[in-house]
Amino acid sequence: MRGRAIGSTILALTLAIASCSVQSGEAEYFGKTAPPEGQVLRYVSGAEPESLDPQMSTGQPEARLYMALYEGLVEYHPVTLEPIPAIAERWEVSADSTEFTFYLRRNARWSNGEPITAQDFVYTFRRGLSPELASRAAYLAYYIKYAQAYNEGGVFVRDPRTGEFLLKRDVPPSGDESAPSAEGATVIEGGAPDTPFHRFIRSPSRLVLPGTEQERARLFAANPKLKSFVAGKEFVPVRAEDIGVEAVDDYTLRITLDQPAPFFVKLLAHQLFRVVPRKAIERYGEAWTKPGNIITSGPFILQSHRPYSEIVMVRNPYYWDAANVKLDKLIFYPIEDMTTMMNLYKAGYIDATYNHTVPTGWVDFVRRLKDYMDAPEASISYVMINTTRPPMNDIRVRRAFSLAIDRQALAKYLRVVKPLTAFSPEGIFPNYPQPKGEDFNPELARKLLAAAGYRDAAGNYDPSKFPVSEVEYVYNTSDRNKEVAEFLQAQWKQNLGLTIPIRNMEWKTFLDYRAKLNYKGFARGAWVSDYMDPNTFLSLFYTRGGDNGTGWWDPKYMRLLDQANRTLDPQRRYELLAKAEKYLLDACPIIPLATYATNWLKKPYVKGMYPNPMTLHPWKFVYIEHDPAKWDRGMPQMAEVVR
Repeated sequence: MRGRAIGSTILALTLAIASCSVQSGEAEYFGKTAPPEGQVLRYVSGAEPESLDPQMSTGQPEARLYMALYEGLVEYHPVTLEPIPAIAERWEVSADSTEFTFYLRRNARWSNGEPITAQDFVYTFRRGLSPELASRAAYLAYYIKYAQAYNEGGVFVRDPRTGEFLLKRDVPPSGDESAPSAEGATVIEGGAPDTPFHRFIRSPSRLVLPGTEQERARLFAANPKLKSFVAGKEFVPVRAEDIGVEAVDDYTLRITLDQPAPFFVKLLAHQLFRVVPRKAIERYGEAWTKPGNIITSGPFILQSHRPYSEIVMVRNPYYWDAANVKLDKLIFYPIEDMTTMMNLYKAGYIDATYNHTVPTGWVDFVRRLKDYMDAPEASISYVMINTTRPPMNDIRVRRAFSLAIDRQALAKYLRVVKPLTAFSPEGIFPNYPQPKGEDFNPELARKLLAAAGYRDAAGNYDPSKFPVSEVEYVYNTSDRNKEVAEFLQAQWKQNLGLTIPIRNMEWKTFLDYRAKLNYKGFARGAWVSDYMDPNTFLSLFYTRGGDNGTGWWDPKYMRLLDQANRTLDPQRRYELLAKAEKYLLDACPIIPLATYATNWLKKPYVKGMYPNPMTLHPWKFVYIEHDPAKWDRGMPQMAEVVR
């Protein structure tokens, strides 16, 4: 029966459970603990993926799949999540953390057997930043010189008489802190050989202006001297070839940043930077990720994909480290219903689940068992606010809805979270002076709404004056998300006298709907670290687009982050990041709710899978242990050495 279940649809699995009498198995575990035959892992990955293109989606359901199919210059360590060598076997970093040189393995190959070269990474970086692709994750690469300018359609400014480009450092000051800042060239010693492109990219930065007349007019209005400075000059579009990524030779890749970023190597394990196949993309277009078309760079290749049923991957024989990959097959089930996945797990049809999947009502029973994974996680939940539409364009209204939520009660209700008023997770980054936002204060919330105009003739808050029809809370379908939505609805009803409608939608639809600010009022927000640093949370609001999803953007906030990330002293950098976080909290484009714990299940025979702070698993380290004497009886030993 188990062999048939592996290849069946989710519907068939569910029906099988409904028709069978399921035994609880050993009392120390939740359900059966008989491992599958051979090296096959059956895993619940979450929602049906938005895309199998690693540069198109920023969700965790997709990230779990990308880590099997694609690899980058570095990979996450399965326990610490620090970067470890992947397609790059080593790298060098300049003293000021603005230049990174990666030396690629000579035996790294695509799943069709062809070599992976530095040019493949140049193509990948340029593609991820291309305005045509419109990747929501493009902002993660903005540290690279001219990357943001290219992604946002910016232009260089050139003097038509001399052919010389105007430099950023020569822009006259405006007296307004939004004007471009001066900068000079940085001398780099050592590293890969010098090249003409290297001399260009290390030269003082060229002045970049927005690509549209409307955006330039807004900039000139803030800085009239800048308008005079560029009068009579010509505008030259920033090209993909201008960004600071260079193939020095077939196996040497050099990346030059616009500013210091000591954490940059950590960032490169993100899916945006995992190498993608130019040949397949140019041949098949959007269909390049279909079985039969796809070419992969990771430890597994795609065998089949039946939407809303299963995604099957098998070992990639051309993967550079194939000898150390133990799993022969990975089967991902896109399930979101918690009760279904718990029943499948209990019956022994799946071997592990993703994070936050044990239903609230089951937690007290399940958490005492030895296959329950309970550890700190670098993840937060929050409410996004569409600040571009009334009434939420009024900061008093935004603050009021935040103040009307009892986070302590939410944490008690969900059992596996800690209340949060900041936008970085609680207790994850040692020595980070995390600022605190406003906590529960319904009386002040009502006063703020009254001050915003929602009051009676006597000046008292009147909920009937508030335009409830202009506000709703939208969330992606999930039992846990529904619980939170209903909790928020009850809080706002109890504390503000307002019944805010709630609405759910499919994951793929929800992501696009939220990113384009099509929602009115509130939308569910959640974020798990892309790398282990507070900046992974704070940088969400570095740009207007991407995963910002609120419409709030402030140049001062951007400069605060820039100032922090130019600072090489780690503690001073943390202090400056905290200053930026406080500025964000004061603007209130979001409502922080909670810091999550991992909260998932893993059979004791599944080895190499750890409850790490991002709940992301490099699948090359995972395997099925058939000897019960070697099983994990409780939390796995986190000190195991990675091969």
